[in-house]
Amino acid sequence: MSKLTKRAVDAAAPRSSEYVLWDGHIPGFGVRVSPSGRKSYFVQYRAGCRSRKLTLGPQGVLTPEQARSLAIQALAAVRAGHDPAEERKLRREAITVRELADRFDREHIAVRTKESTAKEYRRNLKRFIVPALGRLRVQEVSRSDIARIHHDLRHIPYQANRNLEIISKMFVLAELWGLRPDGSNPRRHIAKYPEHKRERFLSAAELGRLGTVLKEMAAERVELASAIAAVRLLLFTGCRLNEIVKLRWEHVDLAEAVLRLPDSKTGAKVVHLGHAAVDLLAAIEPRPLNPHVIVGTLPGKPLSDLQPFWQRVRTRAGLQGVRIHDLRHTFASVAVAAGQGLPIIGKLLGHSQVQTTARYAHLAADPVRAAANDVASMIAADMG
Repeated sequence: MSKLTKRAVDAAAPRSSEYVLWDGHIPGFGVRVSPSGRKSYFVQYRAGCRSRKLTLGPQGVLTPEQARSLAIQALAAVRAGHDPAEERKLRREAITVRELADRFDREHIAVRTKESTAKEYRRNLKRFIVPALGRLRVQEVSRSDIARIHHDLRHIPYQANRNLEIISKMFVLAELWGLRPDGSNPRRHIAKYPEHKRERFLSAAELGRLGTVLKEMAAERVELASAIAAVRLLLFTGCRLNEIVKLRWEHVDLAEAVLRLPDSKTGAKVVHLGHAAVDLLAAIEPRPLNPHVIVGTLPGKPLSDLQPFWQRVRTRAGLQGVRIHDLRHTFASVAVAAGQGLPIIGKLLGHSQVQTTARYAHLAADPVRAAANDVASMIAADMG
């Protein structure tokens, strides 16, 4: 077979069905002639066990030599392990990051995340990720694009790192859905900013002031009794805020002294109750038609927001800067001081990973250090 020339292509007359003029020099390179007379250059090749065709362009737009050059480039790409036809198809069908975010919401956030997590994901997508990347095609997003978003939020490292996690998950799913090649997640190799977790524990004196204020508020009958009970329960159980304010009576088993929570940050869990927590729950009178332990002002609803009440409590008790979550840390710190081991504390707090409980390891050394000091002092005294 001879080399395709412009004269040969121009002379090819249409027939009743489509046919191909093949080039004698480049395997798989040819021109299709349709019954309408339209002529189009293409190259045929094998990708794995599949035969593929890549259209190069129409006669008139491309000369035979230009089409031949494109065919050579395509065949070279095939030899390097690429599939030009498939890559073109992906580019043509590529969606934007905004569209990916919508699918991520429908198929992952709405289905697989808890309500609080879903709210945070959507907030970050709307406020940071989509405005920065929304117009880009999913395949076009590069590591430098992600690094720029991360760098722009360096003044709020916690926020920057959460966005990085959301982007990473979204592009893992993009690979799973065939929208990007495997192993191409643009978040890879971008290091998170250091986060300095704030841990505040109430001292015995501070707990005393807090207890006094809660007793005074209960006697004054100005604040909601349920709000006062919520703060006490947080301290007595070490539970998270949502676990207490959304607690329902059906989850309370006073006979066994446990809370059987069907859902929490780490899934279903059993919270074991001390005598103080059992007595407190026993003293709360259930409201008719309200299934919640910590009731709000609306019929049938739980207390919607404990923060305003807590602001008043901490101001009155002189606990400026103490967060509600610090009550959970205080529960853990008292457990450590009482000699409880980290595995037991992890069970009490419902941690799913030992690393989470390990943050209290430095507190566990305090009683040991005090004991070592007492023993050494006694020996030194005996030795004169």
